[in-house]
Amino acid sequence: MVTIAVDAMGGDNAPKAEVEGVLRAVKTLPVEVILVGREDAIKQELAQHEGWKSLPIKVQHASEVITMEDSAAKAMRTKKDSSIRVASRLVREGIAHGVVSAGNTGAAMATAKMVQGMISGVERPALAQVFPTMKGSPAVMVDVGANVDSSPRMLAQFAIMGEIYSRVICRTERPRVGLLSIGEEEHKGNELTRAATPLLKTLDINFIGNVEGRDLYTGEVDVVVCDGFIGNVALKVSEGVVDVMKHMLQESLRETITRQIGYVLSRSAYTDFKKRVDYSEYGGAPLLGVRGVCIICHGRSNPNAIKNAVRVAAEFAQANVNERIANELRKSAIGNGAAPAAAE
Repeated sequence: MVTIAVDAMGGDNAPKAEVEGVLRAVKTLPVEVILVGREDAIKQELAQHEGWKSLPIKVQHASEVITMEDSAAKAMRTKKDSSIRVASRLVREGIAHGVVSAGNTGAAMATAKMVQGMISGVERPALAQVFPTMKGSPAVMVDVGANVDSSPRMLAQFAIMGEIYSRVICRTERPRVGLLSIGEEEHKGNELTRAATPLLKTLDINFIGNVEGRDLYTGEVDVVVCDGFIGNVALKVSEGVVDVMKHMLQESLRETITRQIGYVLSRSAYTDFKKRVDYSEYGGAPLLGVRGVCIICHGRSNPNAIKNAVRVAAEFAQANVNERIANELRKSAIGNGAAPAAAE
């Protein structure tokens, strides 16, 4: 059975959302979960749910919490018994296969990189985010915030990691990989995209060239590669657009519906739309390139998001995604050599 460590103290609604999400996960998935954090707070929340002791759930105490306001670098130095650090340590020691956290993103990434270590050949880890498309198939963007500055070599590594994630986890048969730019023509873009294109062409992937921002949602590309600065801007803009659209649709429904039957049908359509664009259905963003599994969730993650993050972490571990990444990097000759060892 796959074991996932969940940082129970990280999210905006911790530990309530984490505990409820974990309970949903272990009732529907073949996983064991270790809830990591302040034991008294976790057990107090678990006590609200009858029969939890018969479920595959353990509690691992961690005395410290890294807040959203904490500096990632400072927290790494001073809070060595934080919930995210203890959870990552469980992965490094082989007690858990992966970690899920809705806490401080910077701290979670830095901790995973330092404590769990890096896959051999990976220069920098990258965050991958799944987006819905008009064709119903998911699109994966890499990187959405782990690296503000990237090199052409790093983008090539992101392409390999994203292609494997799309193929194995999203079950896309032959993912089409595109490089995010300001135009489809190869000569368009900045110095980074123009330098990355020749490298991407040498890879054993289905590289289709430059793609534009709108292509992320059309379903014409399965993996979109970019540096973390651009990817994070695209992610945050997308989240804002979805929130505005949901609000505007809700207002329109209230103002224009005059008959009950029309209300029921419109509400049904709205509910379907809301589910298709709901971030909680996708769980969280995997940090590709680290040893073990690390899934980073939105700070306001609800129980459904936590449950799906546990599901994605388990699928990631079972599919041996990291081994596939290491093998592909070795074959492509764009790896960065031996990875540094994990450290405490």
